[in-house]
Amino acid sequence: MSGHLQSQKIGPGVTFRWVQDSKFKHNRISVNWILPLDRNTVTQYALLPFLLRKGYQDCPDFSQLNKKLEELYGAFLSGDVSKYGQYQVLDLTMQAVDNRFTLAGEDLIGESAQLLAGLACRPNIQQGSFPAEDVQLEKQFLRDTIEAEINDKRTYALSKCRSIMCEGEPSAIKKYGYLEDVDAITPKTAAEAYERIMDQAAIEIIFVGSGDPAKAREIFAQAFGGMERHPISVGPTVTQTEAEKVRESVERMDLVQAKLVLGLRTGNLETQRQKTAARMMTALYGGTPFSKLFLNVREKMSLCYYCAARFDRTTGIMMVDCGIEPANREKAQGEILNQLHLLQQGQVTEEELASTKLTLKNSLRTVTDSLGGINDWYLTQIFSQNNISPEEEEREIESISLKEIVEAANKVTLDTVYLLTGKENR
Repeated sequence: MSGHLQSQKIGPGVTFRWVQDSKFKHNRISVNWILPLDRNTVTQYALLPFLLRKGYQDCPDFSQLNKKLEELYGAFLSGDVSKYGQYQVLDLTMQAVDNRFTLAGEDLIGESAQLLAGLACRPNIQQGSFPAEDVQLEKQFLRDTIEAEINDKRTYALSKCRSIMCEGEPSAIKKYGYLEDVDAITPKTAAEAYERIMDQAAIEIIFVGSGDPAKAREIFAQAFGGMERHPISVGPTVTQTEAEKVRESVERMDLVQAKLVLGLRTGNLETQRQKTAARMMTALYGGTPFSKLFLNVREKMSLCYYCAARFDRTTGIMMVDCGIEPANREKAQGEILNQLHLLQQGQVTEEELASTKLTLKNSLRTVTDSLGGINDWYLTQIFSQNNISPEEEEREIESISLKEIVEAANKVTLDTVYLLTGKENR
C-alpha cells in the first residue's frame, strides 16, 4: 500500500481520515456514526442508514437519486449497521470511479462527496418526520433482516452464545435491534432519532482510493464544521476478562445437526502485542486448516462437521463453534478443551508456528486488496485505540514468540457453553 492513514478534525467529534493508494481506479467515502449500544435505542438507530440512503432535500425521490448515481458513472451507494464491542456503527458509503478515468474531466470526487454530505446532513425530513412510505418500506426491510438471522443456524448460535456470555454488557445487544421494537417506530420518532445521532455520535468519515481527498475533506468540513454537537468519546470496550463460572445453555429447534458454541475469555490484554499474541494463539488453536481443532477434532477424531475458533480483538472474546451429531456433544466438547490444554502446555511444532504466521501474514496482505477492506481495517483500529497499518501488524506477527503465544493461551478461561440441538434429543 502506497499511503498511510492520515486524519484531520473537521468539526466537534467529527474526524476526516484518508488513505491514498494509486493501484485503485475508484474512491470510497464512508460516513460512520458511532454510538453506544443501548437496548432502548438500538432498533431505532438501525433503521436510519436505510432511510438516509433513500434521498435528501435536494434529491428527495429515490428514482431521481438512482438516476444521479448513474450519471456519476454508475456510482454505488449503500447503508448498513455494524457492531464493534460496545458500539453500534451506522454507515453511509459511496464508491465512484476516480477523476482520472472520466470522459470529460468531471470532478467525481467532489460530486460524490457533495451527494454523500447531503444524504448525511440534509435528509428528506419534512415538518419533523421522514416520509411515511419510506419508513414503512424500511421497517419491513429491518424486520426481514432481523428475522433472517435464525435461518443461518451457525450465525444464530454464535450470536446467542455471545448474548448469554455478555449478559448485562452492551456487547450482548444485537446490532440490528429487536423485532418487538420495530413496530413502534414512526416517521416522527425516526426523525427524532436522526437528530440525536447528529448531536451525540462520534463521526468518522473515511476516504480510501487513488484520488486526492482534499475536495471531499473541504465539502465535509463545510457540512459538519458549523454544527453545535455534544458527541460521545470513543474508548476501549469494557468487558469481563476472566470467567467466574461456566454457564451452560441448551436451546431446542427442529434441526438435525446440532451447533455447539464455547465462549471463552482471554484475560487482560493491555498491549497491542498481547492482542496480536492472542490472535496468533486463536489461529493455532482453531483458525486455519492445519489448526489443532481442525486436524484433531474434525479430521482425526471425526467428532464434528466443522470446528473453528475466532478472536474478537475489540472485546477480547474467543468463540469456538462446531457442527456435531447430538450424540457426540460430550466427546466434542471434551476434545476441544483438551486441545486448548495442549496448547497451554506449549505443544506446538516449529512447522505449525511457521505455517500459522504465514497464513496470518497472507491474510493481512489481502486487506489492502479492496477499498472496503482498508476502510474496515482502520475503522477497527479506532475501536482498538491503535493506528497501525496491516504492514506493521505483519511485522509484529513475525516477531511474536511461542512463549508469548503460550502465555496468551494460559489466560484463556471457559465462560459459556451453548448447545443448539434438535427437539427430540435429550
